[in-house]
Amino acid sequence: MKYHPIDPKLFIKNRKNFMAKMKPSSLAVFNSNDIFTTGADSTMPFKQHRDIFYLSGADQENTILVLFPDSPDPAHREVLFVTETNEHIAIWEGEKLTKERATEVSGIKTVYWLNDFDKKFFEMMTQCDTIYFNTNEHYRQAVEMESREDRFIKKTKAQYPAHNYAKSAPILQRLRAVKDQIEIDLLQQACDITNTGFRRVLEFTKPGVMEFDLEAEFLHEFIRRRSDGFAYTPIIASGNNANVLHYIENNQECKDGDLILIDAGAQYANYASDMSRTIPVNGRYTDRQKDVYNAVLRVKNEATKMLVPGTLWKEYHVEVGKIMTSELIGLGLLDKTDVQNENPDWPAYKKYFMHGTSHHMGLDTHDYGILWEPMQAGNVFTVEPGIYLPEEGFGIRLEDDVVINSSGEPFNLMRDIPIEIEEIEDLMNK
Repeated sequence: MKYHPIDPKLFIKNRKNFMAKMKPSSLAVFNSNDIFTTGADSTMPFKQHRDIFYLSGADQENTILVLFPDSPDPAHREVLFVTETNEHIAIWEGEKLTKERATEVSGIKTVYWLNDFDKKFFEMMTQCDTIYFNTNEHYRQAVEMESREDRFIKKTKAQYPAHNYAKSAPILQRLRAVKDQIEIDLLQQACDITNTGFRRVLEFTKPGVMEFDLEAEFLHEFIRRRSDGFAYTPIIASGNNANVLHYIENNQECKDGDLILIDAGAQYANYASDMSRTIPVNGRYTDRQKDVYNAVLRVKNEATKMLVPGTLWKEYHVEVGKIMTSELIGLGLLDKTDVQNENPDWPAYKKYFMHGTSHHMGLDTHDYGILWEPMQAGNVFTVEPGIYLPEEGFGIRLEDDVVINSSGEPFNLMRDIPIEIEEIEDLMNK
């Protein structure tokens, strides 16, 4: 791994918290992700399943974690299975986890080779009544492919039909939503790397560069600072491309007078950052661009103040909509008649700001969290309002990542990333 070692206290604590929520006489199983093929003998780079990483820190393929807090054998209350490494694997694929190293990374004392799994698992299943399956229940989930977890569930139900079944997802949704300080530090590291990438891009940008040139500048800076790369497919959208919300082609020329909407973030130690900034190709905003930009910035700043314990996500978005409506009226994009005649299910402001303002952040860019429960200290949210004007040839989105604090004062992990017009222009015109 490129990233520095993570204190195993994080994973020890995460497992303890998870097991405290399990039913009596139950065990839970977590599988690593598959290695996905692209054709012939080629594969995509491996990306670990976030849940097994959250609970063990194990960051390699063909890994299984079993948690069995009521096991009659104390050695089987936490068990990690990893692929047996050897000299051949080391030569062809590189170093893999030894049993000793797996213990150092995870804090789990009992580590077996993966080829012992079926035998050990049978023994543990004869001693429990319930098994927790790790199904994907994220509210944005729309995955059609069959995962390693899916195959494991099918096989286990066929082999052990008399057991009770439970879900890990409700437990993880709540645990992963509240970040430990070690996690917040890792998120800060990801945001700091994003900061260096953005500053590099500010110095590089000028009329005539291609969108993919800026993407390459980000990636260069990310990789050289131990990042895993982009946390998600980056958006580098110049001119009217900014009005396509998920524009990822990044293949157009950046032209004099246009703006570039950048939505990009570094990933560090599997933790994501998620930043949006909108910059002028020639280093100077026009008066109209400034007016719209500052309106978006004011909405972002006001929305951030509402990210405090007790806030309800749905009500928060309603309030942000009111603030945006006021700004759009001030810009001449809406009038009071538009607001009076609006459809309550699709308010007038949605014509120019059609997406949500905030989502959970963490190991996933759209991280786990219960949207119908009040926000609480330790949650990390994005704040990303935007105004999109295809008729005027530009769109503006500004986005930071914010930690909710018990003190009530939100903490901006992206506080050092330039966002004010004057600072961006100064950096671009040095």
